[in-house]
Amino acid sequence: MEHQFSGLTDPGLLRSSNQDDYYIDPEGRFFIVADGMGGHAGGQEASRLATATIKTFLQHHWQDPQPTADLLRQALAQANNAILHDQFHHPERSDMGTTAVVLTFRPQDDQPWCAHVGDSRLYRLRGHQLDQITEDHTWIARAIREGELTPAQSRSHPWRHVLAQCLGREDLTQIDVQPIETHPGDRLLMCSDGLTEELSDHLIASHLKSIRACEAAAAALVSSAKKRGGRDNITVIIINPLPPPTLAP
Repeated sequence: MEHQFSGLTDPGLLRSSNQDDYYIDPEGRFFIVADGMGGHAGGQEASRLATATIKTFLQHHWQDPQPTADLLRQALAQANNAILHDQFHHPERSDMGTTAVVLTFRPQDDQPWCAHVGDSRLYRLRGHQLDQITEDHTWIARAIREGELTPAQSRSHPWRHVLAQCLGREDLTQIDVQPIETHPGDRLLMCSDGLTEELSDHLIASHLKSIRACEAAAAALVSSAKKRGGRDNITVIIINPLPPPTLAP
């Protein structure tokens, strides 16, 4: 599938370093966003390790015959092991971890696939409707699902950043993998929570609807998040899947 894409990361206004990382395959085959945690050096190393490990694994196994769901689970499991290995050899980074969201466009699939751990997200804009495709692995998300909190209450809750799952844990039990239905004209957005902490879904959708060029839309989203506080690192990737060419009669 041919598509247009662009990504951007920014440290924001309050953080002295950027613990986010991302990767865009030059051929548009796969995309990765990771949001590290665990102190200045730890967070940076965790997100870097995750992105590099997933990238290398997908590059080496892209032509393998196994289903994409298996490929993605193996890639994220490898990233988890790489972080655990680094923790063992560098005890000063023993509390580091990272989120990860990965999107693939393999030629044998008739739709893209996504895998994620943590609260970095994949969204789909269809017409005027913005849908969050991934489900956050957080205490807050569970509380909302079980009716303990409303979405409005969650935006200011002190536990809103507490992760239930992340890469870099011996007890990692959940890697969510799913196919993503796309129609001509859809847009896909991958992002760290530095974007969604500052911008509502309504504002995100407004930018995506009004600015078609991926690079300009990514820059506008990051700028808007900074204007509203920029309290965390901000990373976005925007993908415009293109419809097949129309054949002349």
